[in-house]
Amino acid sequence: QVQLVESGGGLVQAGGSLRLSCAASGRAFSNYTMGWFRQAPGKEREFVAAMSWSGSSTYYTDPVKGRFTISGDNAKNTVYLQMNILKPDDTAVYYCAANRYTSATYRYAGWYDYWGQGTQVTVSS
Repeated sequence: QVQLVESGGGLVQAGGSLRLSCAASGRAFSNYTMGWFRQAPGKEREFVAAMSWSGSSTYYTDPVKGRFTISGDNAKNTVYLQMNILKPDDTAVYYCAANRYTSATYRYAGWYDYWGQGTQVTVSS
C-alpha cells in the first residue's frame, strides 16, 4: 500500500518562500511519476509540477515557472516543492500524487493512483 504524507505548509507573506515535502512509503518508486497539485476554495484541483524518479524531466504549470522547483531525494523517498516569490494566488491546499508509470498525461489529476492528505499554504498580501 502506497502512502504519501505531505508537510511544510503554513502561512507566509507575499514574496516569501516555503518548501513542501512529500514522504512516500510502501514500495520502490524508481519508475514512478510524482506530481504536486493544488486546490483553492471553490476551484478545481489544478496541476502545479511533476517529475519522474527515473529521469531528469520536470514539468510546471506556467504560473509557477521560475518560482517553484520540484525535486526528489531517492534515498529518502521524498519529493519536495520549493516555492519562492509566493503570491496570494498561490493560496491553496497542496497535494502530492503518484503514479507508477510515466505518461504525457501527468497534468491530469485523474491519472494519478495515489494521493496525500494535503497541506495548506496561505499567502497573505
